[in-house]
Amino acid sequence: MVRPRLPARLTWNVAVCPPTGTDTGGSIRQPAAFCGLTGIKPTYGRCSRWGMIAFASSLDQAGVLARSAADAALLLGAMAGFDERDSTSADAPVPDYTATLADDLAGLRIGLPQEYFGAGLDAGVETSIRAALAELEAQGARLVDISLPNVPLSVPVYYVVAPAECSSNLARFDGVRYGYRCEAPKDLEDLYKRSRAEGFGAEVKRRIMIGTYALSAGYYDAYYLKAQQLRQRIAEDFRRAFERVDVIMGPTTPTPAFALGAKTDDPVAMYLNDIYTIAANLAGLPGLSAPVAPVDGLPAGLQMIGNYFAEGRLLNIAHRLQQATDWHRALPPGFD
Repeated sequence: MVRPRLPARLTWNVAVCPPTGTDTGGSIRQPAAFCGLTGIKPTYGRCSRWGMIAFASSLDQAGVLARSAADAALLLGAMAGFDERDSTSADAPVPDYTATLADDLAGLRIGLPQEYFGAGLDAGVETSIRAALAELEAQGARLVDISLPNVPLSVPVYYVVAPAECSSNLARFDGVRYGYRCEAPKDLEDLYKRSRAEGFGAEVKRRIMIGTYALSAGYYDAYYLKAQQLRQRIAEDFRRAFERVDVIMGPTTPTPAFALGAKTDDPVAMYLNDIYTIAANLAGLPGLSAPVAPVDGLPAGLQMIGNYFAEGRLLNIAHRLQQATDWHRALPPGFD
């Protein structure tokens, strides 16, 4: 494995080192938005997936959550690079992300998809997003209205593709070779059933069942194959958009942070919270969430989606925004 070395000047205290995470449909960017952090999911293949528990192999990607874009640039630079142990790892050079953080934004073309600013977006979140865009305009960026017509299909496409891959990947956790094993099984069948029943939570079981159904005989063409075809259309939307713009921006989530457990009993409502983040995973593009002005005291995020291997540009834009504002330093009510 070839990995760039950390700068000699850099020292991290373990207690404050930015955390790593995995993002399959927004699981770095959404927590970042809800917690007032900077979270980046790099291009698919930019960081090794070796050692991760595979959920949806064509979507999973390692990334970083940090207090600032500058911190994220340091850690991503250490993580990124080719890994011969990961067959999906991209053999591409890794730039010094810290070297371009302060680059000028003059002439930057920011695409604003009409699909990201319609019904369902909280008015307070939109106001905060527009304020961030205005700051980037003040630094020389130009806003361009664009359309990603197939992106609204991202949620149904994702919730066929991801559970199908999940069903296949998690089949190995049978109590024999991997993961949890139940106590005192009566026989092999009991070992399989109880280990999986006790070891998986309700949401994991739900996704395994959906995926198994989608891959079953008679339904593969109707669901999984069609979902993959639509996935290609979504990627094509982005390809066309990047012929006109340098980066695509919009909200990370439709609402600011919500109360713990508020949507636990409604999985569909929770799934719809992924509406803005999933498309980047389906297309394999890098995405970053940066804090914007709090909404009624609660964190919200601006999502930036770049072209393939454009992580450095996303970090540069987020850094310039954070140098001009203090939104990434804001703390929610109850924290001091």
